[in-house]
Amino acid sequence: MGPHPAVAAIRLAVRRVLHDVLTEHTHRTTGTGHPAAAGPAHDGTPLVLVACSGGADSMALASALAFEARKLPLRAGGITVDHGLQEGSDTRAAEVADRMTALGLTPAEAVTVTVGREGGPEAAARDARYAALDAAAERHGATAVLLGHTRDDQAETVLLGLARGSGIRSLSGMAAVSGTHGRYRRPFLQLDRQTVRKACIAQELAVWDDPHNTDPAYTRSRLRHEGLPALEKALGKGVVEALARTAQLSRDDADALDTWAADAETAVRDEAGALACDKLSGLPPAVRRRVLRRAVIAEGAPAGSLFARHIEEVDRLITGWHGQGAINLPGRVEARRQGGRLVIRQG
Repeated sequence: MGPHPAVAAIRLAVRRVLHDVLTEHTHRTTGTGHPAAAGPAHDGTPLVLVACSGGADSMALASALAFEARKLPLRAGGITVDHGLQEGSDTRAAEVADRMTALGLTPAEAVTVTVGREGGPEAAARDARYAALDAAAERHGATAVLLGHTRDDQAETVLLGLARGSGIRSLSGMAAVSGTHGRYRRPFLQLDRQTVRKACIAQELAVWDDPHNTDPAYTRSRLRHEGLPALEKALGKGVVEALARTAQLSRDDADALDTWAADAETAVRDEAGALACDKLSGLPPAVRRRVLRRAVIAEGAPAGSLFARHIEEVDRLITGWHGQGAINLPGRVEARRQGGRLVIRQG
């Protein structure tokens, strides 16, 4: 008899991602489409890490990675991040590392981070976590890092972007592949949270339920336990699936517009390389604002601190010019209109 349906589903999702990782690794190293032969650690065999908090989603992911990696020419390890925000978090992180080791993941490492305050507690914890995962991937030479975000997480992300009044890039949610050189992979974006939890139960995996996930002090927690259930009650079942589908459609549109903006960026500059306001004004608004965002980020504005309202103010220098002064932007960047040109620089 085969594995439980939930276990089979998570393994299939991970298997597909691992095959993608192997194919891409082989193209980079050999220029062929065939996986390299297996070998001992550190002989060029790619390493895939799982980011594991000890919760149901990431423990299911860790177990699936350990199972599938044994059948493929790759190594598998895990990283758990201790944010230090709860009493006993160091002990729990050590326990998670031990569980990953028991699954056969090597290395299995617990990393402690210091969480700042910029952007609020959720954003600060996320920034610290990704910085630690990036550092771990570099330290171990990992080809990819797997993340356990599910379809439910995707739906929550779309709703949070909608509540902020964000554009379609924010509504596109989390990408299946993201990060430098496609480092981060999310195999479970097509699976719901209930499936991965069932997989943990079927495999008798010990999981830890983070109390922050049910703490109403956190926006995502309120959305998860109050907002989404209210939407499903009002609109019927299928809201999560519809939001996830919206994310994919939005991502396709955003990708197309980003490509258009990248192509248009050269055409809207004058002979001196400056952004020409008359050329910018001829672009469709969605493309023009992307060109402006790219230009502002290139001058040093942090992408995570640059919101739609900032770009709208810069856009008014093109479409609603009446002699206004410089626009102050994050990262001490300013934008002003001078002699028919848009000048963006650090002030």
